[in-house]
Amino acid sequence: MPADRTTDPIRLLVEAAAYLRTPEATLYYWRHKGTGPRSMKVGRRVVYRQSDLDAWLDEQATAAA
Repeated sequence: MPADRTTDPIRLLVEAAAYLRTPEATLYYWRHKGTGPRSMKVGRRVVYRQSDLDAWLDEQATAAA
């Protein structure tokens, strides 16, 4: 079940990179190419919802199987 958008934690790009254990530059590149987790801009900051990061990880695991 998807997380409630009002309680779904928002992660900054730095936090998302640490969560995914990937360099920040890689997340920027994936965002540019449109292949990474769903993201959005809030002001000048790129942020990610925790549920979007988890869903993207699940998609990657399914694609690898």
